[in-house]
Amino acid sequence: MNRKVIIIAAVVGLASFVGAFATGWFTRPAAASAAPDPTQAGVAGPGGASLQTPPLTLSPTPGLPTDQATAARSMSEEQLKELILQVRERIQEYDRKLLELDKEKERLQIAQQTLKKDIEALNNLRVDLAASVADVKNERDLLLKTRVEVAAAEKANLMAIAAAYDKMDPVGASQILTNMATGSSRNAGNASPAANLDDAVKILFYMQERTKAKVLAEMAAQEPALAALLCQKLKQVQEGK
Repeated sequence: MNRKVIIIAAVVGLASFVGAFATGWFTRPAAASAAPDPTQAGVAGPGGASLQTPPLTLSPTPGLPTDQATAARSMSEEQLKELILQVRERIQEYDRKLLELDKEKERLQIAQQTLKKDIEALNNLRVDLAASVADVKNERDLLLKTRVEVAAAEKANLMAIAAAYDKMDPVGASQILTNMATGSSRNAGNASPAANLDDAVKILFYMQERTKAKVLAEMAAQEPALAALLCQKLKQVQEGK
């Protein structure tokens, strides 16, 4: 804004100077018209007679002719108008640039706000992702804990035991597996209930499908919740390498 005020002050000063110059030009005293005409003055001769002197031829006063002076004044006015137009154009250009700067500043502010919102959204997504990763890890740990893994060393023994159960009566086999799964057998020893349940699942896993179905059917009639649990854990059996 200081530049704009300086330009306007310069234009006003120039206009004042040109106005003063024009006023002095048009109001200068016409000295030539006010001076007495020497051609009309007489010279006193002898006896008081007035003698007429011959007219004097005056050379033109130095300076510009009237047409040239008018042209010079017109040229000065045209230059002033042109200068004023140039100043106005400069002011308009300055205002236009200020407007463009304001618009650019507004666009930058909008972009900054949008970027800030995007950063907040990314932070929220990062938090959600971290929570999801933690949930997946917990699910994995839970799956590992609930998985029934058959070691390679015990696979042969389990297959032999399952073959023996295949030859037994389904009612008797279901009772034995029920006692093994619930840990109520007298021969359970110090084994934990979870270990006994896993052993029952492993034996069922290696039994023939037909015999397995009959044993689970008998077990469902006596212990339906246990039969459902064994069916669910059969999906979690994994043979070791």
